[in-house]
Amino acid sequence: MTKLTAILVDDMPIALEMLQNDLTQFHPEIEIIGTAKSVVEASKLLRKQQPDILFLDIMLGDGTGFDVLEIHPNLSSKIIFVTASDEYAIKAFKFAAIDYVLKPYSNEDLTNAINKAKNQIKPHKEQLNVLQQSISKPNQRPKKISLNTSDKIMVVNLDDIVRCQSDNNYTEFFMNDGQKILVGKTLKHFTDMLKEFDFLRVHQSHLINIQFVKEFIKSDGGYLVLKNKTTIPVSVRKKNDVIAALEKM
Repeated sequence: MTKLTAILVDDMPIALEMLQNDLTQFHPEIEIIGTAKSVVEASKLLRKQQPDILFLDIMLGDGTGFDVLEIHPNLSSKIIFVTASDEYAIKAFKFAAIDYVLKPYSNEDLTNAINKAKNQIKPHKEQLNVLQQSISKPNQRPKKISLNTSDKIMVVNLDDIVRCQSDNNYTEFFMNDGQKILVGKTLKHFTDMLKEFDFLRVHQSHLINIQFVKEFIKSDGGYLVLKNKTTIPVSVRKKNDVIAALEKM
């Protein structure tokens, strides 16, 4: 069994103790080499040693987990973000395409997070920026989303997404500049994420940014004509939704 080291950062003593106990009891392959309850404590620890895995809470008493990462930009540790059950935080992590553990978590959640961390590619700065901006301004409309493709992670502006199309268990993004981006998530995943932000599921296979709609043709079964002249079918049960959305524009 490969031994891994870990540092745990959480400003709640009870949460910190629970995580320590869970790791000790269920994950003996992980050696806890330090714990911290603040940005200052975490920074001091990380100056001395860098663990294989850093369990990092987002909201700390003297700052945030992002402050820790900014102080240590060259940190080589795999990061497991830990966050409270907050709808805004969950949305932020999804938009940034960064994995997280939601408190209160099950042992299965913890095990999955550790397994992912072992194969994790460190989130790049743009991803962390998307996450930080979304969490720091929870009532503002997100401006960017991270798209995790087979070979890279791309951060794009929501306003540049023209439409999304289902491709089995994948989703293809069609951008305003003509670029296409294939992502290994279902269309439902992105429908749930984007429905509050001028995106509308108009067909089983199509999610569109209504800002790019030029006109809705009601005849011939019903279809949309986009500003780039692309035509998108509209399912019968979505016609009223489309009409209502366009009337609000």
